[in-house]
Parts: sequence; C-alpha cells; structure tokens
Amino acid sequence: MDLLQIAKQVAQHQQKGQEMDKITLSHPKMNTDHAYEIQKLSMEQAIENGDRLIGWKMGLTSKAKQLSVGVEEAIYGRLTSSMELTESTLHVGPLIHPRVEPEFAFVLNRELKGEHITVRDVWMATECIFPAIEVIDSRYRNFSFTLEDVIADNASSSKFILGNQAFSPYFTSWDTVEVKMRRNGEVVQSGVGAAVLDHPVKSIVELVKMLNKEGLSVQPGMVVLAGGITEAINVYAGDVIEVHYDKLGTLKLHIEQ
Repeated sequence: MDLLQIAKQVAQHQQKGQEMDKITLSHPKMNTDHAYEIQKLSMEQAIENGDRLIGWKMGLTSKAKQLSVGVEEAIYGRLTSSMELTESTLHVGPLIHPRVEPEFAFVLNRELKGEHITVRDVWMATECIFPAIEVIDSRYRNFSFTLEDVIADNASSSKFILGNQAFSPYFTSWDTVEVKMRRNGEVVQSGVGAAVLDHPVKSIVELVKMLNKEGLSVQPGMVVLAGGITEAINVYAGDVIEVHYDKLGTLKLHIEQ
C-alpha cells in the first residue's frame, strides 16, 4: 500500500472539492495507523502548498457515536489556516456534503503533551474558550465511509468559525452550557456541553494522549475544536444558521453559493 500516493489523492480531492471512492474499497486492509499516516501526509501536501497548521479537531466525542461505529476512543484531525472563516459567510460552492455543528474551541497558551496529561494540566494551559461552529465535509461519495476512511480524510475537516468574544476557562461550567441551533429560524438541534465526552475538557485530555502516541503535541497558540455538542445538520445556499450558546451569546453563519 503506497500511503504517500493515497495521501496525494486525498489532498487533491480535498483541495478541489471533488468526490472520491472510499479508500477501503481498493485497500480493505487499511487500518487506523495507516489512516492517520495518510492524514498526516495529505496535510503535509497542503502545508507545502502554503497552508499552515494552526490546531486540531476532535471527532466521535459522543459516546453514542462511538458505540454506533464500534470504537472506544475519539478520532482527531488537523486544522489549517485556510479552514478558518473570518467572516460569518460560508460559500458551499466548493464543498461536497457541507454540514455544520456547534462546538467549543480551546485556545492554549502552553504546550500540552504526554500520556499522563490531566484535566488540571489542560485548565492551566487554556488561555480562553470560544463558542464555535465547525463545517464538516466528507470527500467520499454519498457521505459513506468507514472509521479508517474518515480518519484518512482528516476527520472530515473543512471550515470553522470562532465567535468574536473569548471567555475565561473559568467563566462557566462548560458541561452545563445549553446550545440551540436554528436553521432559518427553526430549532433543528439542541444539546449541552456534557455531550462531548461528559465534559469538553476531557476531549482535550484525550487528544493529547492520542497525539502522544505519534510523538506529537498541542503547541502554544493552537486552537482545538473539542467536538460536536449536537448532531451535524446539512446546509444549503440561502440558509441562515444561528447557534445560541446559553450565556455566551449567538453565533450566526450565512450560507451562500
């Protein structure tokens, strides 16, 4: 299995917003180690082309989602500078299956690494937390994939936007924050922070432990998306998404072609 060649193929489809067949169709023996190596190599392609690694994202952080796909741990992906939206408009023309979900974004002020990381370590290293919206977009046909496929496709990472206001990590109990997501004025999803591994801070702990297996760490200044607080919803040109985060305010996203 030529992992570099597969990674180049994935990177090309990500860059061009083109659908592709599941990798596991042609490489049924691909495992998660192969998949993370493909993710790393494909994102290195993007960085060679001028992009920049600015953080990490967590996926499968809901216990229900983990059970549904038969895994016992979350997955991670990489965030690059080209993924961050600086205006509240998402252009879906270049995307394939765009979906959005509300998240909390942790911004770190010191390195986090090692297999013995604790919740206390994460809080001491957290500069601030933003309400955020992540846009996911699988490159696979019909939004159909295995665990290995989604890891190789950078955990379906596409775009994300942070709110304008940062909050102290001690501002509230993040597991109790209620979130409501509206599409065109209608509530379509709701949830609480505890949907993310019982508490969003545990998602950061999990990420650091997984990265440690690869000899990686979370660097100062990086953004970490902790995981979806609700199910993701499909979005289409013309939609207006509003996410209300309890005492944290509302984040709005206009969907355009």
